[in-house]
Amino acid sequence: MAEMTSIGIGNAEAVPPDEPSKLKRFFKKYFMQGQLLDPEYVEAVRNLDPNAPWYDILLVKYRRYVGIFIPWCTLMLSWWTLAIEHNYFQYFPDHYVMSLTMIIGAFIGGATSEGGGAVAFPVMTLALALEPRVARDFVYVSQSTGMGVSSFAIIFMKLRLEWHSIVFTSLGGIAGIIFGLEVIDELLSPAEKKLIFVSVWFSFTVALFLLNRQHKRKTFDTIPDFGIWQAFLLFVTGFVGGIFTAIAGSGVDICSTSVLSLLFRISEKISTPTSIILMASNSFIGLLWRQFMMDGIEAESWKYAAVVVPIVITMSPVGALVSSYLHRQVLASFLYVLDTVAIISAVIIIKMTWQLWVLTVVLVVGGALIFYAMMYVGEKLTQKQIEKERLEIRSRDILSFNGHINSVLNLGE
Repeated sequence: MAEMTSIGIGNAEAVPPDEPSKLKRFFKKYFMQGQLLDPEYVEAVRNLDPNAPWYDILLVKYRRYVGIFIPWCTLMLSWWTLAIEHNYFQYFPDHYVMSLTMIIGAFIGGATSEGGGAVAFPVMTLALALEPRVARDFVYVSQSTGMGVSSFAIIFMKLRLEWHSIVFTSLGGIAGIIFGLEVIDELLSPAEKKLIFVSVWFSFTVALFLLNRQHKRKTFDTIPDFGIWQAFLLFVTGFVGGIFTAIAGSGVDICSTSVLSLLFRISEKISTPTSIILMASNSFIGLLWRQFMMDGIEAESWKYAAVVVPIVITMSPVGALVSSYLHRQVLASFLYVLDTVAIISAVIIIKMTWQLWVLTVVLVVGGALIFYAMMYVGEKLTQKQIEKERLEIRSRDILSFNGHINSVLNLGE
């Protein structure tokens, strides 16, 4: 008998019985997909004794919340101690705009493969008309703290990561950010820095959108058949990303994601937390290099950072926790909106000369071609891997069949 739902008074309309289930399936698929956790941790949760000591239950069953709570308490206590000692509260009246901005910026930084700098840098350079070096130094401080907390939480929660990328891309990122700060940064004008940032990221967004139109595309949890050429490519990716980080405060995260997602077809559920750890470490290297090896972090950057630290250390790990449950298509949608708004804002606000228009077009088109080439090669590598898996399955089936025949023959004898 069909289920009935009353609408209004005295009226009853039949509701197709499959409608609620469709909505429920949609919500569960895209917003409650579940976390990709380390297999050993999954097994530990499954075998947890209900009568185990409270601390075992806390560290296993509620590990995700403990992973956020530990660094949050540590940094929050440190901030309040310094804020009272040095009166950080005096900076809020003139710098509160970034406090509000980073509520969203830090959440996006923790939830997607683009750091909080993807929001902070355009706002500070375009909306607030600050020098790119001030915005960049601010991003170093905010990402080192906010994404640092997220990184601790991600590792502590035992989310699945692409560790090859973390190791080799980090090494390239260290070299790239030092080279970028010492050499490349001085060669570019403020307008060029802004446009390079938004143009390259927009071209990546276009490529990711085209890739995700391939519904139910095969993705991997780790780079298949990892070897020397993959390690070298990850190092180069980190080097290029480090140069972008030197210019605009972030970059190694999106470069890592582009190679992992487009070329190696790693799921965004894995490439996203991987990129967060890479961006946190790269930002920290930039912070140390600017502070101790160059002329120091800009004084104005410290003031802006002082009013956002409590926000970024709260919202960034929350973003990381939320994103760990979301479908990869939802994570990608964040990037579509973010990068499209950024490039539109840039061309509206910046006084565009014909040289800047040429630079923007070249970067967008050139970047799109490079990313499309990654997609093409990635498709070939994926097909090769699928064929290899089929052959392995066929070989196992043949061996199993031969073993069965031999056992039957032996019984007959």
